[in-house]
Amino acid sequence: MSKILIKDSYILTMASSTNEKPVIGDILIEDNVITKIGKFECTEQVEIIDGKNTIALPGLINCHTHAAMTLLRGYADDMELMPWLENKIWPREAKLTEEHIYWGSMLACLEMIKSGTTTFADMYVSMNEVAKAVSDSGIRASLSRGITGGNGRGEDSLKESKEFIEKWRNEERITCMLGPHAPYTCTDDYLEKIIKLGKELNVGIHIHLAETETEFSDIEKRTGKTPVEHMKDLGLFELPVLAAHCVHLTEGDIGILKENNVAVAHNPESNLKLASGIAPVPELLEKGVIVGLGTDGAASNNNLNMFEEMHMAALLHKANSKNPTVIPAYQALEMGTILGAKALGLDQEIGSLEVGKKADIILLDLHKAHLYPSHDIVANIIYSAQGSDVKTSIINGNIVMKDRKILAFDEEKVILEANRVAKELMKD
Repeated sequence: MSKILIKDSYILTMASSTNEKPVIGDILIEDNVITKIGKFECTEQVEIIDGKNTIALPGLINCHTHAAMTLLRGYADDMELMPWLENKIWPREAKLTEEHIYWGSMLACLEMIKSGTTTFADMYVSMNEVAKAVSDSGIRASLSRGITGGNGRGEDSLKESKEFIEKWRNEERITCMLGPHAPYTCTDDYLEKIIKLGKELNVGIHIHLAETETEFSDIEKRTGKTPVEHMKDLGLFELPVLAAHCVHLTEGDIGILKENNVAVAHNPESNLKLASGIAPVPELLEKGVIVGLGTDGAASNNNLNMFEEMHMAALLHKANSKNPTVIPAYQALEMGTILGAKALGLDQEIGSLEVGKKADIILLDLHKAHLYPSHDIVANIIYSAQGSDVKTSIINGNIVMKDRKILAFDEEKVILEANRVAKELMKD
């Protein structure tokens, strides 16, 4: 049995719903589980990690991204969503090969690990390659094969989704969902097939929902309902649902999301960049809706840095509501950790540092000029810390990065190969 002892770090467990204060202590990890937290003597044979001048946090959870879109970073910027998708992204994605997907996903895993993310929720194509990247990199993921269809299209995608889930669902660091892209890319009858398959496989749904004004108005014109009302009436919410964006919601929609335990993946930077709008996150949280944070893909962000998302979520809603008290620092950190775990249905395993939970832990280096003085460590984490301040990352009890050095795979090879396939992808 492998044993790791994190010694003398500040610890912020995120196990409390109130504004918890970090305390200095130790964390014992045995195999992949946290077995002891506090101040104690350890006489066992363990690998010791010196935690001085660091704070131990639950690994960050990216609730919505498209990992292999790292290859499209900087390719199509400063455009509206539908022209961006139809004229730039979708035509280029049609050229993606399995090799592209693997190396693009490995690059994403590298970027996320280096900036403190230990779990991500992905929706894309060639999910077997994404799963291989997850397996090879040591990260944890909830994976869904992105699917579109209707009017006779999309049967192959459903078959691929089923085969993918059956192949990977029992892997230790991988959970699976079905990934209908959006209500505007899946017909009603196709969504009903997805719902039926979800019930058959006993898995949840990861979907883009109520992202733009155009989506809202088009669905309302076609059905007389909001996108959220329409999904409810189709039966989508009979399954666990992770709904990305949820920017354009009515008060009734928020009630429906709460009543049906729909979790929201809030993507503040992507929504700002594409000018999709600002999701009513304070209202969602006030009503008790679970809200996690996501980066979206690197083509619309353009990074996968969850520290930026927490920072932006805290600032954006203060300005939008003209109320500096909304989304305080501790709540923003909850959105990046335990609420993200709840959104993915993984809060019994990850999202907080508690005895019996999986050892997904990051150590943030506090010995940085921008983190002094330390009047309030939580405020410093949200308003001052950078993803590059993450010193060590432990995922499922394995030290994946130590002192900024990736141990699980060859970082330089990933960068070189991803750059090579990206250049190949851009050839016309």
